[in-house]
Amino acid sequence: MSRENNDPIFGFETLAIHAGAQPEPVTGARQTPIYQNTSYVFHDADHAASLFNLMEPGFVYSRLSNPTNAVLEERLAALEGGVGATVVSSGHAAQVLALFPIMQPGCEVVAANKLYGGSLNQMGNSFKKFGWKAIFVDPGDPENFQRALTADTRAIFVESLANPGGIIVDLAAIAAVANSAGIPFIVDNTMATPYLCRSIDFGADIVVNSTTKFLSGNGTSLGGAVIDTGKFPWQNHADMFPSLARPAPEYHGLTFAETFGNLAYTTYAHAVSLRDLGASQQPLNAWLTLLGLETLPLRMERHCANALSVASWLEQHPAVAWVSYSSLPSSPFHTLQQKYMPKGGGSVFTLGLKGGYDAGLRMVESIELFSHLANIGDARSLILHPASTTHRQLTNEQRVAAGAGDEVIRLSIGLETVDDLIADLDKALRQALL
Repeated sequence: MSRENNDPIFGFETLAIHAGAQPEPVTGARQTPIYQNTSYVFHDADHAASLFNLMEPGFVYSRLSNPTNAVLEERLAALEGGVGATVVSSGHAAQVLALFPIMQPGCEVVAANKLYGGSLNQMGNSFKKFGWKAIFVDPGDPENFQRALTADTRAIFVESLANPGGIIVDLAAIAAVANSAGIPFIVDNTMATPYLCRSIDFGADIVVNSTTKFLSGNGTSLGGAVIDTGKFPWQNHADMFPSLARPAPEYHGLTFAETFGNLAYTTYAHAVSLRDLGASQQPLNAWLTLLGLETLPLRMERHCANALSVASWLEQHPAVAWVSYSSLPSSPFHTLQQKYMPKGGGSVFTLGLKGGYDAGLRMVESIELFSHLANIGDARSLILHPASTTHRQLTNEQRVAAGAGDEVIRLSIGLETVDDLIADLDKALRQALL
């Protein structure tokens, strides 16, 4: 869906259904087709050359781009407020793709220590194999990011709503630190989604999403996305970001920032990152995510309403020591939730059991309606004991810092009847107390 300067600005709900899509021109099919295809015919030799030289847009090979994926990319860019997007095979792939044009061996990323456990492990251990270093800081004080900066820092990375603890970070304050240092601010917006938080509006330069979660919303489709604002001035920091602001040897000396302007980062992601790393999203997964996006606003409203009801009930339960959910007035993050996520604090939050680790195991083994599995953002309600699953590779100190101590239970509240969810939790909590 294109828009001229004098066209009206469409609402979120309209964009979630229409952005990027047109009726299929040959058959008139209204729903975007699944282009389950590897490669595309060239009109002639000149057309092939112009595509390979990045002189005109088009499709060459589905590792680089695919028509179904392209619709999803345009829709996600519209919803997040970016100029371009790249969809990839998973949320973890999106984190690598987000940093790949920015980092070089020996470079550092300053990251919040309140992240999904798999992200902490990826950045703290696997990134070392690229020669990248992650410096972790407590995001509760934005000045911690300033104090961690060095001459080798190339980006700041946070989750807008941290997994699993539901911690909301002060995006605008951290963006100011990144801006003053001349480095991009990368925000993982998976838990919030663009419906609850448009992190670009608060200073994010690049947004990462795991489309596996709320964006698809049905637990069927792995995927990730990287969305770019097009606003970061790569050429003003050419020595720091040579992949984008210096001649590219793989394209005969072309300079991405000079040639493609505000689409430099997204063009590089397709032309180099996807080409060489191969983390492409499957067209079927993109199609399923497009279907999910059509109902994202409705789902997020119900997710948040159910979560607030469940969290308020849990605060009063005798087996529960604490509940960490930003929409609760008792939460230390409630003020930030009102600022950054006024429509609601999401559907994922944690609680602490008075019985500790063993009580956590008893609870997840006693639950019935909730599904005990390692995912969030499903229409179904989900439960997890992070210390024994997603965060078990971390040290005890790292788990506690990430909000995943021994007593912690993570809930992803779904779309079921809320009274049924409360009854299931009550029964499992009684078992946890035994």
